[in-house]
Amino acid sequence: MELDRADLQLLEMLQRDGRTTVQALSEAIHLSARATLNRVRKLEDQGIIEGYRALISRSALGEQICAFAEVALKDQRQAAIQRFERRMASAPEVVACYIVSGRYDYIVRIACPDLTHYHRLINAWLDDASLGVEKIVTNIELQTIKEFSGFPVPKN
Repeated sequence: MELDRADLQLLEMLQRDGRTTVQALSEAIHLSARATLNRVRKLEDQGIIEGYRALISRSALGEQICAFAEVALKDQRQAAIQRFERRMASAPEVVACYIVSGRYDYIVRIACPDLTHYHRLINAWLDDASLGVEKIVTNIELQTIKEFSGFPVPKN
């Protein structure tokens, strides 16, 4: 789907605040509310807008540590990779997981109530031979300077 200026403006506004009303969106892009709603629905139907969610303050959930784990796998066969990725996708502590280039295969962002919980979690990964984890290097987040708030939307 080719995105025009109005689509890009809608994406930028909705990424900033997914609860923006159709009326406010339509005023910003200078289209009728009906035409604006049709555009938003088309962006959703095309999978360009993947969904809407609330951003919850981590501090509201109690004290948590956040860690970035660099993970190297012993086994690069597809079955081993799929097992590891399924485990990451199903672990509630894993808030993000990325395949990366370089010395490690993955960077995993993990949120845990404390270091003891984190230690148990990564030891379980290391002890599970079916995951094929060779090495984990941990970097503990000390302070968040900028949290992910969306992708840059090009100006057309």
